[in-house]
Amino acid sequence: MSGLRSRREFLWRNACGIGGVAFSALMHDPSYAGQVASDLRSSGHDDEMRGTLASLHHPARAKHVIFLYMDGGPAQMDTFDPKPRLQAENGQPFAMKMEPTQFNNNGNTLGSPWKFDNHGESGLPISSLFPHVARHADKLAVIRSMTSEFSEHTNGNYFLHSGSGFQGRPSMGAWVSYGLGSESLDLPGFVVLNGGLIPPGGLDCFGSGFLPAAYQGSIFAHGPTPVANIQPPESRRAAQATTLDLIRTLDRGYLEQLPQRGAVESAIGNFELAFRMQGKVPELMDLSGETAATLEAYGVGSANEGTKIFGRQCLIARRMIEAGVRFIELTCPSVGSDRWDQHSNLKGGHEANALAVDQPIGALLNDLDERGLLSETLVVWAGEFGRTPFAQGSDGRDHNPFGFSLWMAGGGVKGGTTFGATDEYGYKVVEGKLQMHDLHATMLHLLGVDHKKLTYRWGGRDMRLTDVHGKVVEAILA
Repeated sequence: MSGLRSRREFLWRNACGIGGVAFSALMHDPSYAGQVASDLRSSGHDDEMRGTLASLHHPARAKHVIFLYMDGGPAQMDTFDPKPRLQAENGQPFAMKMEPTQFNNNGNTLGSPWKFDNHGESGLPISSLFPHVARHADKLAVIRSMTSEFSEHTNGNYFLHSGSGFQGRPSMGAWVSYGLGSESLDLPGFVVLNGGLIPPGGLDCFGSGFLPAAYQGSIFAHGPTPVANIQPPESRRAAQATTLDLIRTLDRGYLEQLPQRGAVESAIGNFELAFRMQGKVPELMDLSGETAATLEAYGVGSANEGTKIFGRQCLIARRMIEAGVRFIELTCPSVGSDRWDQHSNLKGGHEANALAVDQPIGALLNDLDERGLLSETLVVWAGEFGRTPFAQGSDGRDHNPFGFSLWMAGGGVKGGTTFGATDEYGYKVVEGKLQMHDLHATMLHLLGVDHKKLTYRWGGRDMRLTDVHGKVVEAILA
């Protein structure tokens, strides 16, 4: 009896350890655990899906965000901030004091190679680089007074994405997912549709930092297999049922033994989601149900490879909005030039990048609007900084953090408007100066979140996306 009692005692005392071993093995199994998800949700362990806010701080104007990331820094005076004086003095010595630049190979004043026209009832000026986006001028709120604290890509990208120029802080997508969760049980709250160019700074641009791992961006690659192991062999499915019965029991017992369960719940939630994604993602990425007119509008069949890639991304972004994904970021495709980072060959490089994104973005805005989704979807177009009004060499532009443009459309934004101004050359902000913290505060505000109240306790301090900064840009709100 004593030996039997000892064996029973051993098993009881080591139940959590056995469960931990099983759980550790499952960390490497993407097919982990259908039924456990239902058990965790029924027990109230679905915070990753719901988000942490019990209620919104104020009525939301938007439910979702699509962030169109223009990697490299489009030139403001070539896109959405026309400068007649720049054109008039093209080729002349630059009349303002030049700040130190990234490469210090500064030339003369460089006028824009593109013509600006006024569009829509608002008469919003938009460069000829964007004929498709220009048709939606009355939907756009163009901010011309954005600034950055960094003139180098890696730090600038961290600043744009996380409000800090340094590695390791949570991305804005992670913060939104942390606060609001996802409207879908089968998809992450924060998805990155990678067109082929991961930005300088790497995957940390989309990371969760000190937030739980459940809120980091899930990277969907371009091509037939967007997520690794998303379609496991059919032969494995039959064997899962018996395994999952055991795992369900072990997980329940394991969680009950833990005084602090957040990290394990987060890990379990991630793997539960991975299992559910096996059924949802292939369906989501299958565009065969879209009409030929829709595919053509987005440029999915375009002869231009960049347009084809970005068109597919934009169409999938719309489908993800319909499926309930909270925050979607799109990265640029490779077009044979260095992103929007034209240190030389400004005309060729900007035209190639614009050709890739213009038609798909125009189709996305139109499609969202026709489906009644634009009113609840905030669309943001931005790079990490702008470019100089004087040449780098003879036919390029260097990095410029002192004043640049971005635009927002949809969910709660006043279309056909501009905010802020740069000087006569488009070099520095002279009116309505803004920083990334203000952009983030405004995005959260439109989602019904007070940026000062969305916090996470870390390092003995209540951290937030906007740190101790940020103001809502009331002038662009509808």
